Amino acid sequence: MGDPKRHRKKYITPTHPWDKARLEKEMELVIKYGLRNKRELWRFQNILRKYRRVARDLLAEIGLPGKEGEIAKAKAQMVIKKLNKMGILPENATLDDILNLSVEDFLERRLQTMVYRQGLARTIKQARQFITHGHIAVDGRRVTSPSFIVTKELESKISFYKNSPLARTEVV
Repeated sequence: MGDPKRHRKKYITPTHPWDKARLEKEMELVIKYGLRNKRELWRFQNILRKYRRVARDLLAEIGLPGKEGEIAKAKAQMVIKKLNKMGILPENATLDDILNLSVEDFLERRLQTMVYRQGLARTIKQARQFITHGHIAVDGRRVTSPSFIVTKELESKISFYKNSPLARTEVV
């Protein structure tokens, strides 16, 4: 399990650090989603990488005869159900849809992006500030992490925190 005092990196740095095309694409995403630094982007790229690896492994196992193939189908349904609950995939998705996902699909589910898209903040940077200062609540509970992944059921429960001065005034 690991030592609870030791934090592990949740991202992988690029193999070619000065690739111009990758740098431009990353900078575009950092600006569009109001990320603090590229580590946040790399973390979501790592999450996407893990789901794609699982999908590839399950696609290889589904073709196996006997119980192995049926167990792989059940695992595939569990992965699709989890991504559906997160709001990334539709209900009738397949493993091929997981392979077609992009990092933008995960970045759209961040609390910072949701606050901006719902009109609680004027800009994406202001949304980040509201969250870190404790003005935003999800289902009545204060959330201070802009990278909090909002599930489909919590999407409609994003609002200002009850004790926040912004709850009494309209921002937008």
